[in-house]
Amino acid sequence: MSLELFLLLAAALFCVGLFGALTQQSIVMLMMGLELMLGGVILAAAVAWHYIAPAASEGQVLIVVAVTAMALEMAIGFAVVTALFRSREIDMTDMAAELKE
Repeated sequence: MSLELFLLLAAALFCVGLFGALTQQSIVMLMMGLELMLGGVILAAAVAWHYIAPAASEGQVLIVVAVTAMALEMAIGFAVVTALFRSREIDMTDMAAELKE
């Protein structure tokens, strides 16, 4: 596959994630949209690194670190959402916004 097709796939992932993050009110669906957006960015970075310097291993290490950080961030986010739901039955973004008051 060519660079353009991979970048088109990354852009499509990012756009679908952006649409999901902007249109959903469920906190879990919002986090899924953010996950897709991050996946698109990581895919674009990995493809760009592969085409710029295919023999270098620094890009692979950077991508593994980014995916690990993304997984850790989502795990912590889901733990916070689970705690909010268990304590106050909050599952929508507008209900969570009331916690600031």
